[in-house]
Amino acid sequence: MSVVSHPRLILASASPRRRELLAQLGVVFEVVTAPVDEHEEPATDPRVMVAHNAALKADWVAAREPEAFVLGADTTVAIDGVALNKPRDLAESRAMLRQLSGRTHRVFTGLALRRGRDGERIDEVVKSEVTFKFLDEATITSYLGRVNTLDKAGGYAIQEHGDFIVAGHTGSFTNIIGLPLETTKQILTRCGLLA
Repeated sequence: MSVVSHPRLILASASPRRRELLAQLGVVFEVVTAPVDEHEEPATDPRVMVAHNAALKADWVAAREPEAFVLGADTTVAIDGVALNKPRDLAESRAMLRQLSGRTHRVFTGLALRRGRDGERIDEVVKSEVTFKFLDEATITSYLGRVNTLDKAGGYAIQEHGDFIVAGHTGSFTNIIGLPLETTKQILTRCGLLA
C-alpha cells in the first residue's frame, strides 16, 4: 500500500486509542481536538448520537482547516435501547458492568469525513456486538482495579484485560475499540488518501 503525502488529513479526536488505530493504516495525519459539546442523552438512538457527534467534531475542524480532510469519530455502547456513554465515576462504571454482565450489547461508531474547500462529506455508522461473561462482584472489582474505565463508553475496554469480561464478539474488533479500520480505510481510499 502506498501512502499519498498530500492532501493533509486531520483526526478530530482526543482519543489516544483512535490515534493508535489510525496510525496502523500507515497514513500521515495530524490531531486537532474539537472543543464541542457532544450530544450524550442516553435515550437518543445510538446510531443518531454517534453520527451527530462525529459530524460535529469534523465540521468544527473542517471550518478552520478548509484545505484538509478531517475525520471525526464517536463511539457508544447500547443495551436495552439506552446508550452507555463514558461513566462519571467508578460507581457508574460498576453499574454499567453489572448491566452488561452475561448479555450481548451493541457498539456503534460514527465516522464523518469532511473537507471544507469542496464540501466533501462522507458519513458512516458501524455496528459490532459484544457478549459479556457473567460477572460476579469480585470479577468487576478486579477489572476496575486493572483498567481506567472512566474514559471509555460502557465502562470497559475490550483491548485491556478483555478476557476477564468478554465471552465473544461479532463485527469489527477495532470498532469496539473506537475506530473501525476496515470502514476507515475504505473512506480514506475513496478520498485518495490511501492508494
